[in-house]
Amino acid sequence: MALFVRRDDASKPITFTTFGLNKTVLFVGLGNPGNEYDGTRHNIGFACLDNFAAKNSFDPWINKKDLECLLTSQQMNDTRVILIKPTTFMNLSGQAVQAVVHFYKIAPEHIVVLHDELDIDFGQIRSRFGGSSAGHNGVKSVTKHIGEDYGRVRIGIGPKTPEQIDSADFVLQKFNQKEQANLPALLQETNALLSEYAYGSAVAAETRSFL
Repeated sequence: MALFVRRDDASKPITFTTFGLNKTVLFVGLGNPGNEYDGTRHNIGFACLDNFAAKNSFDPWINKKDLECLLTSQQMNDTRVILIKPTTFMNLSGQAVQAVVHFYKIAPEHIVVLHDELDIDFGQIRSRFGGSSAGHNGVKSVTKHIGEDYGRVRIGIGPKTPEQIDSADFVLQKFNQKEQANLPALLQETNALLSEYAYGSAVAAETRSFL
């Protein structure tokens, strides 16, 4: 469920004043736009950004049609943090990321993408810098548009059950009752990770468990 009401697209691009700030970082949540996708496994990236925005008093989301995303920002200590949720649908996510990166001139090492990962069990979150897409179409699109040198927060949604279900159908299902009960712990862990990155920690290869 979205935590903020979308506003109409602003007539002028948002301008961020960065004097005195050390850097600008970009956190990207991957998912599909539309109420029918809320609460699905494939949209966990959106859910994590909604939670992070709420916990850190970000401005309401703005629909930036020119940048193909919902966008909000906040200053955290000496860092300008920009959050985006592409409105392009998953397979074209890279278009929005590229547009935002070029507009705000964000360095690749200051980009973190949050997405679901079928090959990781629910209860684990793995982060790393760079690497392959592991078959994730949203990550493929981002890499196609900006290269592979960016941070990843890979949120486990596996294993696929039942085994015979098509992967595309599985990821578009809503979390089951047991998983939903543990979503607050998942969101708390991703919030902690993003806070660390916002305050200067580099994205490193690590695994965190919240169950």
